[in-house]
Amino acid sequence: MSEHERSSLVVAEETRDDLNFLSGTGSRRAFLRGGAAATIATAVLAACKPGAKGADTTASVTGGTMPAVIPPTPRESADAMDAMHEKRMKAFPAKTEGKGNVLFEPRIENGVKIYEITAKKTPWEVTPGVKVEAWAYNGMVPGPQIRVREGDRVRVILHNELPESTVIHFHGVEVPNDQDGVGFMTQPPVKPGESYTYEFTAPNPGSHMYHSHHNSTKQVSLGLLGAFIIEPKNRANEPHADLDTVLILNDGLGGYTLNGKGFPATEPIVAKLGQTLRIRYMNEGMMIHPMHLHGMHMTVITKDGWPLPAPFRCDTLNIAPGERWDVLVKCTNPGTWAFHCHILPHAEAETGMFGMVTALIVKA
Repeated sequence: MSEHERSSLVVAEETRDDLNFLSGTGSRRAFLRGGAAATIATAVLAACKPGAKGADTTASVTGGTMPAVIPPTPRESADAMDAMHEKRMKAFPAKTEGKGNVLFEPRIENGVKIYEITAKKTPWEVTPGVKVEAWAYNGMVPGPQIRVREGDRVRVILHNELPESTVIHFHGVEVPNDQDGVGFMTQPPVKPGESYTYEFTAPNPGSHMYHSHHNSTKQVSLGLLGAFIIEPKNRANEPHADLDTVLILNDGLGGYTLNGKGFPATEPIVAKLGQTLRIRYMNEGMMIHPMHLHGMHMTVITKDGWPLPAPFRCDTLNIAPGERWDVLVKCTNPGTWAFHCHILPHAEAETGMFGMVTALIVKA
């Protein structure tokens, strides 16, 4: 091959690379060449603007000169970052469409508490302006909170309006085998357009959950989950609590969420000075989340619905997938206190707090 032929081949290859680069399919060589050209062009345009900060015509590019941009000072960088953090904090609690974990009032027939649940696709706003396509129970994430009493007769009617089969499993509830809600193990899956009825007498009291157990990695991550709480028939041994709140953790499609929302759209917990708060943690996600409360300690009283023989105190409680922990907080320290997952990438970034962050507000 002659020198002229080799030169023509190189030009043809570079032209093809340039076209591929513009269409997003280019080679690494074209990408580097295009990236370098774009960097030079951007620097020239920025510095050529009237009054461009830090213009310096002493920089040389292939024998010529071009303006150089002086990087921001540490103070300027800090001010820019702090402004983002402040904006997020001042937005809390931000308004979004939809509220999950709303108490479910049953229909009662012949002494049976009846809960009708429809599973279907639902647009869900996780943070302001950020919407995902959730798979939800009754149009909310988490699904409606079911509270019954030990010994109650309970009937849950599932209507499936999803594009695939599903079931409901009552996590932690010691139901008869045929009511356990596991596809092909204890029941046939409930196909699209079909309904299925679960019925049992509420057994072991405690903080439990209900969720899909069919293609559950997808379905629970998308929002098919909720709290199922059975209060004891005999409340003599129940600890006193002025407030009782459920905090469901998830890390699926909507990111890191508390009760279906990410900071700054999470809902603060508000108590009066001197009140006792009961928090029921439920981890419906696929990751461990150590929840940390500032300013006050937690007294851990139950694990998976069972009272602990020796309650213990902590300020950070590790909650694994599927676990439920109940804690008491004596609100003795007034102020607004940060309350968040202490795996820091689940809670805070360069742009400010996000995800699994809320606040406990103790009003004097």
